Amino acid sequence: MLALPTGAKAADHYTIGTGPTFMPFQIQDNQGTYTGKHPGLEIEIFKAIAKKEHFTYTFKPMELTANITALEGNQTDGILAALMITPERKDKIDFSDSYLSVGLTLAAPTNSKIKSWKDLKGKTIAVKAGSTSEAYAESVQKKYGFNLRRFKDSNTEFNDVLVGNTVAAVDSTATVEYAIKNKMKLHLVGKAYNKNPVAFGVKKGTHKKLLRQFNAGLKAIKADGTYNKIIETYLGKHSTVTGSTKIDRSFIGLLRDNATSFLDGIKMTVEITIVAIILATVIGVILGIMGVFPNKALRAISTTYAFIFRSIPVMVLAFFVYIGIPNLTGQKIPLFVAGVATITLENSAYTASFVRGGINAVPKGQMEAARACGLSYLTAMRQIVLPQAVRIMVPSFINQFIIALKGTSVLSAIGVAELTQQGTIIIAKNMEGFKVWLLIAVMYLILIGILTWLSNAVKKHYKLAD
Repeated sequence: MLALPTGAKAADHYTIGTGPTFMPFQIQDNQGTYTGKHPGLEIEIFKAIAKKEHFTYTFKPMELTANITALEGNQTDGILAALMITPERKDKIDFSDSYLSVGLTLAAPTNSKIKSWKDLKGKTIAVKAGSTSEAYAESVQKKYGFNLRRFKDSNTEFNDVLVGNTVAAVDSTATVEYAIKNKMKLHLVGKAYNKNPVAFGVKKGTHKKLLRQFNAGLKAIKADGTYNKIIETYLGKHSTVTGSTKIDRSFIGLLRDNATSFLDGIKMTVEITIVAIILATVIGVILGIMGVFPNKALRAISTTYAFIFRSIPVMVLAFFVYIGIPNLTGQKIPLFVAGVATITLENSAYTASFVRGGINAVPKGQMEAARACGLSYLTAMRQIVLPQAVRIMVPSFINQFIIALKGTSVLSAIGVAELTQQGTIIIAKNMEGFKVWLLIAVMYLILIGILTWLSNAVKKHYKLAD
């Protein structure tokens, strides 16, 4: 999302990493952007500061751990994600002046026997990975004798508690209170503790001008009353955000109210899948042919490529492409490009393997006969062997398409707004994890069903068996 305040200079444009919807700090709309009436406390503060200081920005929503990694990898210029100032973070991040003080709380089910930290001995509690709640829980873990289970977002964390896998969760008081207002059967155990200032951050030693602009703008909006109005809107007694919006919690209501987000997620999923599978097919076919070529060097390249990218987990590959490579080269990679590259690298490795297998399945006598008739190796491969091998490989190509489509869900970890990420955003706003994930599962089933039907039709056309 791009903002263009009047009088902005092209040089003063920044890419800002934000969290996905995290009440009351960031509140995405149905398009996964921050253009709604109430985009979140932090977002409104930042927009007001940018307007005062005449700079432009692009928001890039990601999970907290991905956000911090993106900042370290120079993929973003700053981070705006309800980031509490801690000594550990100050080692790697330069913070602005604080604009809020936030405490943590222990939350347990309403019917729970957990009344204090002393009741946690021998039990397991949930925390959000990379957060200050995780750090605090670790600091008192030995004292109270509990175990930790880490999650990437608050909704999953809370639902794990509600189903009984963990007995309690540690999170921001504001987030827990919002979850309770949205009918999650939780209650606060004690009062807020470990209060920390929240601030905007940049990578240590960088973007000193941006920090100066932020601090100057923050001072200005406090002076003219804008800051107080924003705080009153989100945290005041007469808040116009938390608990004021009625949500239709039926399946039909959730589907209707979030139709645009679901459709955008499906569109992004399909777009990445199509582009990636085309590239993976081209690369895979070339590598597959290299794998049977009478040249040891070419065969070694094909085998090594397939081994590497079939062995690396897709999530690790996604972070390497999106964060690792820019950290080495200093050049940012667009999110869509990173997503396509990840799916392409993985699927081209598998494609190369079954292409090689399909070619090897053609009787060797076909090649020998073609060569005996005076055809070159490449001509014989193109005119004699490949046409027969393609018939064998067609079902595998369709199946790889299905695998690629399902694999796009992993890209939510780096912030790609595909179907799974859209689901995470929707859930963060309404806390209806079970219903939303069920709806998304049905959508994936429909998409996979269409591709399976296509696969069966192709197999029938070529009269092939599984």
